[in-house]
Amino acid sequence: MEIKVMKKVMQANIEKATEIRDLLNRKNILMVNLIGSPGAGKTLLIEKTLVRLKEKYNIATIEGDIASNKDALRLQKYRIPVVLINTYGSCHLDSATVEKAILELDLDSLDLIFVENVGNLVCPAEFDIGEDIKVAVASTAEGDDKPEKYPLLFREAGLVLLNKVDLIPYTNFDIKIFNSSVRKLNGLLPIYEVSCVDENSLEGWIDWLEESIRNKTGIAVPI
Repeated sequence: MEIKVMKKVMQANIEKATEIRDLLNRKNILMVNLIGSPGAGKTLLIEKTLVRLKEKYNIATIEGDIASNKDALRLQKYRIPVVLINTYGSCHLDSATVEKAILELDLDSLDLIFVENVGNLVCPAEFDIGEDIKVAVASTAEGDDKPEKYPLLFREAGLVLLNKVDLIPYTNFDIKIFNSSVRKLNGLLPIYEVSCVDENSLEGWIDWLEESIRNKTGIAVPI
């Protein structure tokens, strides 16, 4: 019986995710689902990205947290729409909850929606929320074994951001081991090494986002 219930839940989630994806496709909005551990630096990455892109594009963020509004408050100063989802114990966002958040936004005015999923490397990888792409955010402070320990995320992701590379000299993180583990799981997965204290390291990520927005919206990237 439990298996039947779980299948029903997952099927309902997939159906709702398909509806969301169809809606965002009609509106030509790119939705990026950021998945990473607590402390991986997801919120700060969004902040640094907003500094670079908010004058060029209309961006909104959906913030998923088990409790509190701290991350959502951090983003309000950028004067973008922010919708907070508190899951009150659930370890991931699902498509039904994300749909409610999306419908609070003015979809006719948006180019890009960031979803900062609940800090977790397991459950968020299992749930389709209608996004265009899952982005795995890994931190050098967590160790280089995350792809081997959490393979589903790196199989499902369309992009990896290896964050906090400025800390490598102070850790035993081995980039070669990390990259090799990712390649074994998904040989074509792009990996960008980034640091929020080094603006230049974000160039590849920013370029990727701009190209993805252009491909989704069909508009030229502003210079």
